[in-house]
Amino acid sequence: MDNKLPKTKIDERTGIEYRLEGDYYMPNLAMPKREKIILNKYGRMRLGYLKEHKKADYTIMLMDGTLNTHLKEIQETADNRVQQIISELKSKSNLTEDMKNTDMLCWVGTMNSIKAQEEEIVYKELIYA
Repeated sequence: MDNKLPKTKIDERTGIEYRLEGDYYMPNLAMPKREKIILNKYGRMRLGYLKEHKKADYTIMLMDGTLNTHLKEIQETADNRVQQIISELKSKSNLTEDMKNTDMLCWVGTMNSIKAQEEEIVYKELIYA
């Protein structure tokens, strides 16, 4: 009597699919395909923050497959926010492009100050939130 077992079966209680390997059914467990992204400064900082300080959130997003989407969204939002903050701070400080030629040290010092303020705001609003 040749007892043919089905090659795959689904457990009705859990919904997990199993495949026949020899005499045993092995679960078909695989991580879903994820979009590959290149992380910039803000994406890497957010990832590091999640790993170090929000381990549960990091693990949940990793297992749900939403981590890459979250990091991509954070870095796009951070890039947009950086440009917005820089333009606002430049207009408030009366910084002009002519100052590059007339008073280079003042221009550089003001831009460094603006950059430091912008990073502080972005870190507080997006990265470490």
